[in-house]
Amino acid sequence: MKLSSFGRKFTADAGITSLMDDLGNALASGDDMIMMGGGNPGHIPEIQARVQQILADMAQSDGDTRRLVGIYDPPQGEKQFIASLAELLNREYGWGLKPENIALTNGSQAAFFMLFNMFGGDYGDGVHKHVLLPLAPEYIGYADAGIEPGLFHAVQPDISFTDAHEFKYRVDFDAVEVTAETGAICVSRPTNPTGNVVTDEELSRLEAMARQHDIPLIVDGAYGTPFPSLLFVDAKPHWNDQVILCLSLSKFGLPAVRTGIVIAAEPVIKALSGINAIMNLATGSFGAMLAEPLVRSGEILSLSRDVVCPFYKAKMERAVAVFRDAMGEDSCRWYVHKPEGAMFLWLWFPGLPISSLELYQRLKARGVLVVSGHYFFPGLPEDGWKHRHECLRVTYSQDDERVAEGLRIIADEVKTVWATASP
Repeated sequence: MKLSSFGRKFTADAGITSLMDDLGNALASGDDMIMMGGGNPGHIPEIQARVQQILADMAQSDGDTRRLVGIYDPPQGEKQFIASLAELLNREYGWGLKPENIALTNGSQAAFFMLFNMFGGDYGDGVHKHVLLPLAPEYIGYADAGIEPGLFHAVQPDISFTDAHEFKYRVDFDAVEVTAETGAICVSRPTNPTGNVVTDEELSRLEAMARQHDIPLIVDGAYGTPFPSLLFVDAKPHWNDQVILCLSLSKFGLPAVRTGIVIAAEPVIKALSGINAIMNLATGSFGAMLAEPLVRSGEILSLSRDVVCPFYKAKMERAVAVFRDAMGEDSCRWYVHKPEGAMFLWLWFPGLPISSLELYQRLKARGVLVVSGHYFFPGLPEDGWKHRHECLRVTYSQDDERVAEGLRIIADEVKTVWATASP
C-alpha cells in the first residue's frame, strides 16, 4: 500500500499510539497488569451516581432522547450546553463570554490537532511558523499532532530542588524566545506529565509575550481550572481574547464521552467550527447533554472543588508516601516532581544506568505499565539532554492497593538496576 506524506506520518510510530495500544491490549487481554500508564481517571462514586441520575432522567424524556441520538448538532457544538457554560463562567468570573466564544470538539486531542495546525506550519511565501512550548516536558499527545514536521519548539526548564527527594520545573524566561516564526505559545496547566502548575505570574508573563507578538496563548486546562480542578496549589481561572483556553470533561470523570471545550475569541471559534465541519461534520451530543444540567446548576464547579480535587489529592499523598518508603534514603539518587495537580507522579532517576525506555520494558515484563519519560519532550533535540531518558510518568488514579504494589515494584526494579550496574 502506497501512502501520501500525510499517511506515512500518521501511521508511523508515535508515543501516543504506543501508549493507547499498550492500554487497550492489556485491558482486552485480561492480563493482571497494573495500569499506571495512561491518564484514565479514577471512578468517583459521587460523580458516577450523579451521572446515572442524569442518564435516567434523559431516558425518560422523548425530547432529550431525540436530541441525544437523532439530531446533528451544528459544527460549533450543542447549543444549550454552550449557552449554559457561557452563563456560568460569566457569573463566576466575569469573563464577558458570548456563545460565539465557545466551541466543542470530539475530545481535546482533536482540538489540539486543529489549533496547532491553524497556527503552526506553512503560511505561504516561504513562511513556516512553530508552536512554542515554554516548559518542557509537555503532553505526549502534542508530539505528533503537526501535519508538517518541526511544528514545535520547546524550552528546557529551570530545575529547583524543593526537598531532599523533590524538585520542580520552572519556566526559564531567559531562554524563552518568541520570534516572527512563532505562531502560538502553548502550555498545559497542570502540566501533563509532571503535575507542575505554571504560576499565575508565569502565565501572566507568557500572555504578555503573546500579546506583544499578536499570537495566541493556548492554555491546556484538561486537568485544571475552572473544572475539573485537579489542583493542589492555588491557581486562578483566567481567560481573555489573547487566550485560547481548552477544557475537557474527561478528568471530571467522563473520558468516554470525548468532549473537548475551546474558549477563544470569536474569529478563532469560527475558524475552528469550520474545520470541525470538514473533519467531523458535527460533534457528538452525548457529553454536552450529560454535563449540561451540572453546568446550568453550577454543580460542575462545586463537585470539582469539593469531590474531584480531594479524591485525587488524597491519592497523590498516599502514592508519594508509598514511593518514599519503598525507595528509602540511600538506595540511589531519585526525585519526585512536586505534585501540584493532575494525576501523575513524575519520577526522575539522575544517572540511571539504563534508558527510561528500557526501564519501561523491564517494568512491563514485571506486570507494571508506566510511560517512558523520553516521549514527553516534543520540540527539543533528540540528543544533548540525558535528563529526558531518566524519567518515568506514573498514574496514581486507579485502585490504591494496586498503585502501591506498582510503586513498590518500580522502586525494586530501579534499585536492582543500580545494584547490577555497580562495579
